Amino acid sequence: MSGRAALAPSHDAAWYPFSHRVGVRFADTDAMGVVHHARYLPYLEETRIALLGAAGHPYTVVRANGVDIAVIEVAMRYLLPARFGDTVDIGARLGSTTRTTFQIAYLLRRADEVLATAVTVHACLDNASGRPLRLPAWLADLAAA
Repeated sequence: MSGRAALAPSHDAAWYPFSHRVGVRFADTDAMGVVHHARYLPYLEETRIALLGAAGHPYTVVRANGVDIAVIEVAMRYLLPARFGDTVDIGARLGSTTRTTFQIAYLLRRADEVLATAVTVHACLDNASGRPLRLPAWLADLAAA
């Protein structure tokens, strides 16, 4: 991966402490019958929101506490196509923090086949002013775990 992304996503599903399952809808596919490359981003977002909720910090509560979590970079490697009707298991692991940013590594699998890997970089922002915020302690702790 390049840019700010410092995490190297593993192809080993056991490396990811969180997993979320997504069903591929027909609307996600392109003229070739495979998931369009841009449709993977909502899969990552859905996984990220589920991860925060499972950690006891639903995004609605995070926002109510004045924090927005903006995506500032995405790096993705596509290895095999997903198709309509597939079930995609997405592993996620937080890590690589700075004072105001954190990263999440993802592994997208169909059964034992690796479909893609990704890393997203996020900035914590004050949702009133849009200015960068220090990572909330709970988020820094979650990334360090």
